Amino acid sequence: KEFPSRFIECGIQEHNAATVSGALSKSGIIPFFLDFGVFGMDETYGQHRMNDMNGTSIKLILTHCGVDVGEDGKTHQCIDYIALTNNLPGYRLIIPADANQTDRVIRYIASTPGNFVVAMGRSKVPVLKNNNGLPFYDGQYSFSYGDAQWIREGRDAVIITAGTMVHKAVRAAELLALKNIEAGILIISCPAQMDREEIKKAALTGTVITYEDHFVSSGLGSMVASVIAENEFRCHFKKMGVVQYGKSCSAEEQYPAQGIDSEDLVNTIRQILHK
Repeated sequence: KEFPSRFIECGIQEHNAATVSGALSKSGIIPFFLDFGVFGMDETYGQHRMNDMNGTSIKLILTHCGVDVGEDGKTHQCIDYIALTNNLPGYRLIIPADANQTDRVIRYIASTPGNFVVAMGRSKVPVLKNNNGLPFYDGQYSFSYGDAQWIREGRDAVIITAGTMVHKAVRAAELLALKNIEAGILIISCPAQMDREEIKKAALTGTVITYEDHFVSSGLGSMVASVIAENEFRCHFKKMGVVQYGKSCSAEEQYPAQGIDSEDLVNTIRQILHK
């Protein structure tokens, strides 16, 4: 509304939009390329690969990622965006956990040179709160690339998660507390640059579970597993994520069908701990 001449509608030409964005960035303009995850990344991967080689500086905003896209079905489920971005060494991926963190992330990438991908789901998610009921990402919060955040501490196990799944992990932690199980929650917003010390802290509990709306074989869990293995951290480790293409149904129906609803997470942790 403020600057209508700065808005370019490329239509159903995502490949062209990715190339135009890259070219604009080489001309001194800061382009924001917004699209569904499956069209903004999967369909246009070749263009992003060339952008990466050419040293562009685009801000790729992907919405409707994961099975959270719901009723649009398997053709629209971008459940490989972490793996794809991780194959582009000049692209940095950020997965914000709620609206407040998203606000800080967008401000950060707008003022920081380089190619950034910001990925989120389709559903509106609750504003995350600390143990005192106040916004976790409050007015004092400032995003820094690579930082991990502990939204809950726990002595028995740690859930490592990101994005849409964080509020589900919080719900699982609340249910586990009723069973006298303390589960910590570590938010990894930047999978490609993990904080080794925070992963070590998680492993010291003896049990680490990764929890994501992404193919379980190639996402956050595999990247956390690499950190654990390469640093010889000792713990029980379990990956939870999408195991197959989803159906055409609501987002809330997708998660139990994949075995990754909050209750599934609770049962998995209880089985590991034998409680």
